[in-house]
Amino acid sequence: MFEPRLALASLSGEADAEWARAGADWAGAAVLGGVCLDRSTREAARAMVADRDRSEFLPDDPITFVDDQLAALSGVDLRPGINVRSTTAEPVREVAAVAADHDAFVEINAHCRQDELCAAGAGESLLREPERLEALVAAAATGADVSVKVRTELDGVDLVAVARRVEAAGADAMHVDAMDSEARVADVADATDLFLIANNGVRGRESVREYLEYGADAVSVGRPSDDPAVLDRVGDAVAEWFAEEQSPREVEP
Repeated sequence: MFEPRLALASLSGEADAEWARAGADWAGAAVLGGVCLDRSTREAARAMVADRDRSEFLPDDPITFVDDQLAALSGVDLRPGINVRSTTAEPVREVAAVAADHDAFVEINAHCRQDELCAAGAGESLLREPERLEALVAAAATGADVSVKVRTELDGVDLVAVARRVEAAGADAMHVDAMDSEARVADVADATDLFLIANNGVRGRESVREYLEYGADAVSVGRPSDDPAVLDRVGDAVAEWFAEEQSPREVEP
């Protein structure tokens, strides 16, 4: 899906083309966003900004905004993704067509835990209603590669069952925020053929190797994605792991 197997994870209101360009020396992918696409998610984002001074992307035309941001990464040596929030399929289908024009992937946000977005029917609420998540994945898969961003710690959510359902709906990848439940990555890896991106606490060699040993195909860095020292450590650890994996094994005589 991308090389090297290090992604920059979306940061609300911060992860734009300039941010992605700054991390391109280390990363194979950068997920811009999240971008609210439909009326209910945009109203929720406006309330979050007004009530809690959160940073959110709220352009007048989100589809044009995505197109412009992806175009700004033309010629940059990484694969872009766009993290989107929506409760309806049509804008997801539209943004997927734009993403495909830029060889970008769409990441369906089933991860955000903000009360306003969950009340609107987006974010982590989709993990409790996987049939709605399937519909969004299927809409995106009509035009682009699809990742689904999830979290692991929700009571009553069978993440393996969700992973199987989104894979059947057309997802290519799952971006797993392990939230101190790192072993859940192994559960999904064992149950699906999804490309797994592991997130949360990725800071250096130990955390990288833990996730990759559990079966992740790549790791992502969130909050420290603008810290060259962290990206150096993580990038070196990823390169080391895959060099070891591809080296011929010594055979006892």
